[in-house]
Amino acid sequence: MSRASSRITLVVHAETATTTAAAFPVDEPPTERGTSAATAARDRVPRAGELRHAPDRACVATCAALGLDALPDPGLRGWDAGRWAGQTLDEVAAEEPDALRDWLTRPDAAPHGGESLESLIERVGAWLSARRAGHTLAICGPAVARAAVVHAIGAPASGFWRVDAAPLTGTDLRGGSGRWTVRATGRPLLP
Repeated sequence: MSRASSRITLVVHAETATTTAAAFPVDEPPTERGTSAATAARDRVPRAGELRHAPDRACVATCAALGLDALPDPGLRGWDAGRWAGQTLDEVAAEEPDALRDWLTRPDAAPHGGESLESLIERVGAWLSARRAGHTLAICGPAVARAAVVHAIGAPASGFWRVDAAPLTGTDLRGGSGRWTVRATGRPLLP
């Protein structure tokens, strides 16, 4: 007996001030340039039977700019960076070097008071497992797309740091719970 197949396309929201600065995420809208780029990408978004978006402001605004009528999905919410939200890695390194080292080397660590990397990957894995057969298009933050790839290929959490997910790029997964294949990752919507 064959199992029904799923396709999930994760599109990273348009650029924000923190993605441009390579800072820990905050709940903010896209930049003007990011919104313009998303509007320009409208015709390049794949069609899907189910449309979802993270509740984060950047994802809501990106959906609007892409012309998508998607449903909010709390399972796609961005990575909670706790008190480090909005700060760059260099700023955190200067203020809390030991805490940052712990966070970078231990996937279960959350010295910032937010969500650990391990928890993020588990949460995104649970979201993937709940998908039905058919094609789901989801607008999410870069950390969610990266966590999905790590979960899909069964990589250790440290693999998260080796996956790129820039604004307005797509990650395509095929398969289903426990049997995902990464078809593409980091594919720009705009040439």
